[in-house]
Amino acid sequence: MKSLLRLVACVLVLAPGGALALEIQPVTSPGGIKAWLVEDHRNPILSLNFSFRGGESADPKGKEGRARLVSGLLDEGAGDLDSQAFQKALADNSITIRFDSRSDRFSGRMVTLTETRQKAVDLLRLALTEPRFDPEPVERIRAQVVASLRRDLQSPRTIAGRTWWATSFPDHPYGRSGDGTLESVAAVTAEDLRAFTDAVLAREDLVVGAVGDINAEELGKLLDTVFGGLPEASKAPAIEDTVPVHTGETIVVDLKIPQSVVVFGQAGIEHEDPDWYTANLLNRVMAGGFGSRLMEEIREKRGLVYGVWAYLLPLDHSPMIMGGLASQNARVAEAVALVRQEWERMAETGPTQEELDDARTYLLGSFPLSLTDSDGIASILVSLQENDRPIDYLDRLEEIYGGITLADARRVAAKLYRAKELTVVVAGQPEGIEPAGSASAPASGG
Repeated sequence: MKSLLRLVACVLVLAPGGALALEIQPVTSPGGIKAWLVEDHRNPILSLNFSFRGGESADPKGKEGRARLVSGLLDEGAGDLDSQAFQKALADNSITIRFDSRSDRFSGRMVTLTETRQKAVDLLRLALTEPRFDPEPVERIRAQVVASLRRDLQSPRTIAGRTWWATSFPDHPYGRSGDGTLESVAAVTAEDLRAFTDAVLAREDLVVGAVGDINAEELGKLLDTVFGGLPEASKAPAIEDTVPVHTGETIVVDLKIPQSVVVFGQAGIEHEDPDWYTANLLNRVMAGGFGSRLMEEIREKRGLVYGVWAYLLPLDHSPMIMGGLASQNARVAEAVALVRQEWERMAETGPTQEELDDARTYLLGSFPLSLTDSDGIASILVSLQENDRPIDYLDRLEEIYGGITLADARRVAAKLYRAKELTVVVAGQPEGIEPAGSASAPASGG
């Protein structure tokens, strides 16, 4: 049955002529819970994705890693089913239930065949409303997290990233790693885990996306069954909006490695900003893989790196542009200088018309590739709701991006790319870099 489940998970959404054909229905349950639904009855499968506001940034100081632990434990026993019984019920019925934590959201997903849908619904309801947090699974999942943290302590990229966030947000939850430290993960108790679920798992700010063999009436009943027993109001702590500090600095973490790892970033643009779409195209021009400015200047022309990347990160309380690269210690200074140079060039002149057109063609052409299976579509339905996109957003993509002019792109580039605010962390022993500060590698994951 597992192989069958994997087989029928593929739900193509391209019409015979190649055009995107995705009809999204708004659904409101009898109990008032809302969701977006894409019906597809060609295969007997349902994918249900959802998220709650409040994630790793809700972890108390000294208990970082709590949300991550919860995400690994909700399917490790609930109601009258201990861990072994719960996992057996999932396996015997080819049901997938998974959870994940991010900075600002806590999410989950369920994939089930139609014939086992009711069983899957019952298990998901139990996981959300009656998690057990028994000692054996808590210590087992904790040990897995600790083992992962110990590996991270040896990763220059992780060290550089943690240093960047701790430096840029020293007095804010964003400055503390959601993965936690060895000490903070060890300090989390079962009561702390229950406090997280009690505070965060609430109908307020819940968003749901469903794709597959179910109609609106059936989904409404399912929503009330799964989520109706949750409290209405969230008790997650309020997180203040903020901006990164120490902007424009270069910080070196001394690591005895032959190749330095670089993380760079600056304040970015909110998802709600009308210029977001233009910024998305600009990021493609700047760092969207082969053919982008950073790849052309740093890899293709000079061979300084294998890859360089940048991306928009619209965190709820401090939107960012983040990026990174790795280069030999003797050449990393040149690579960093080129990043700053391209940042300045984009701000001063913006993209060319050819670059803008190529970025638009790539974005509009590649997006349907992310809509080829039910789970991926359900995830996108959730993401659109999290970011307050209209329900016809996918139908309007060509209109939205097609209306962006070169003048728009140059105006947004001048506003968005601020080389003097670009903060850089280099982990390694870089030659020719004069740091504004230095930092030590985390001793215990923090």
